Amino acid sequence: MIYLDNQATTRCDPEVVSAMLPWFSEHYGNPHSEGHEAGAVASRAVEKARNDIAGLIGATSREIIFTSGATEANNLAIKGAARHVARLGGDRRRVITVATEHKCVLESVRDLASEGFEPVILPVSRSGLVDSDVLEQALKVPTALVSIMTANNETGVIQDIGVLSSLSRQAGALFHTDAAQAAGKKALTCANIDLMSLSAHKFYGPKGVGALYVRHRPRVRLHPLFSGGGQERGVRSGTLPTPLVVGFGEAARLARSWLPEETCRIEKLREQILAGLETLFPGLVVNGADAERLPGALNLMFPPGYEARALMDAMPDVAVSTGSACTSAAITPSYVLTAMGLDAKEAARCLRLSVGRFTSTPEIVQALDRFGVAAREARSAS
Repeated sequence: MIYLDNQATTRCDPEVVSAMLPWFSEHYGNPHSEGHEAGAVASRAVEKARNDIAGLIGATSREIIFTSGATEANNLAIKGAARHVARLGGDRRRVITVATEHKCVLESVRDLASEGFEPVILPVSRSGLVDSDVLEQALKVPTALVSIMTANNETGVIQDIGVLSSLSRQAGALFHTDAAQAAGKKALTCANIDLMSLSAHKFYGPKGVGALYVRHRPRVRLHPLFSGGGQERGVRSGTLPTPLVVGFGEAARLARSWLPEETCRIEKLREQILAGLETLFPGLVVNGADAERLPGALNLMFPPGYEARALMDAMPDVAVSTGSACTSAAITPSYVLTAMGLDAKEAARCLRLSVGRFTSTPEIVQALDRFGVAAREARSAS
């Protein structure tokens, strides 16, 4: 298998796996247990991981709340913040997001309509970017929360979070960003951000664990999604999975140390496969080409005559996708691409490729060979 779907998930780094293994069997104490060493050992491991994750975004460890992943973190940020604002009273009932957000963000915002909030979904340009003037206009109505992702999970397009967060907070709204795709792949800061969602498996950590950054000063308050024992400062109850948390921390530590070198190598691999595909498919278009994108991300529209599904079927040993993993089985065109102005026929010719830490130059060469065979088969069929 030639794996080129690193925006869906990444291989767990061997160093991460090694860090996790002892916490499944040798050290199995509950990190919330007090009064004995087994619990204390697990608690110290959790706090070390919390500190490493905080360091990845320039936060303090007390601002990191562990969750089961970015979907839960996004739900907690959006619903938790909005419900707390509602309890305070006042007229802030607008919640703003963007048409190209992950499904869990869009659905969380829409769900709030039944609680008296006004969901507002902003459009994007052909490049996938939000117009700051459009956001500024939307903020003229008292707004509780703005949620805009740092980097898109299908195109890799990076929003100008610094400008967008400043506009939101100046208008008195809280600002949340889903940084699941960006963390570990580009330098991040939590400056001028109130809430930030992270997911370990997007940058070579384990699946099943994520985090929500919650600003401490000035303090952001959230209404919990569910009741329980009051773990994670009363915001997210439940026993923490120590092995997964340890792996998350190790993935964050590795990302910080390898980021500059890794970014350069991944960008070169991306350009190598793009150059080869442009030769094989004259007229190939990069979706979001005019915007800054993640170093490994490619969302490509193939010329007429090359359907994405047919290309995938012709090379079953190459892992690529037509969109985000949560909607890859859908037969409808990608809502991200249609929001960027593509019609259904154009979107049906689009594939998402993403290289990562474990992608090699020989694999790029092999992938291009497979694409070449697929191109010839498609031309013969037509």
